[in-house]
Amino acid sequence: MPDTPAGAALPAPFSAALDAVRRATVRDELTVTEIPSPGSLAPYSIALAADVTAAHHAEADLGTGRFVLLYDPAEPEAWGGSLRVVCFAQAPLEIELALDPFTADVAWSWLVDALASRGAAYHSASGTATKVLSTGYGELASQGSGAQLELRASWTPDDTSLTAHVEGWCELLCMLAGLPPAPEGVSLLSARRMARGER
Repeated sequence: MPDTPAGAALPAPFSAALDAVRRATVRDELTVTEIPSPGSLAPYSIALAADVTAAHHAEADLGTGRFVLLYDPAEPEAWGGSLRVVCFAQAPLEIELALDPFTADVAWSWLVDALASRGAAYHSASGTATKVLSTGYGELASQGSGAQLELRASWTPDDTSLTAHVEGWCELLCMLAGLPPAPEGVSLLSARRMARGER
């Protein structure tokens, strides 16, 4: 949350966006919490962290992500609006998929599809999909070879209805982690928020 004078009201558009973010629902395999937001990117912001774990084994890390909502009433030209979403998603990847030249394209299409499936309206989207291959040596030789897929993206919401954007990001994380679609078993994001006082 941004630093604001004690008792000062948040700008109405950002306050509405915050309410929408906190109305999002997430799957049981996804743990989402509010975390300190970057203070240098915009006058107002909120950040979420998410971790995907296997339902039958909570310690199995299947993926992780960050979702940051920025608000700048000055409407930076590069944004094309006063709100901007910046997100990150990362998940382990099979070596064979890491070598597939189309994997990055598929990851980006999953983001677009996830946002579309929730009805998220936006413009000025940009991002990168990165495949990372690694091999351990010396004392890390026992780790063998591994791969990760990392997606970084940003876009400008058309309005303050951010619920669909958060849920689309959550769906992307689950898809990257290889979880099957689950139409039920969701819970309120607000119930999983890290206990933090409003500033």
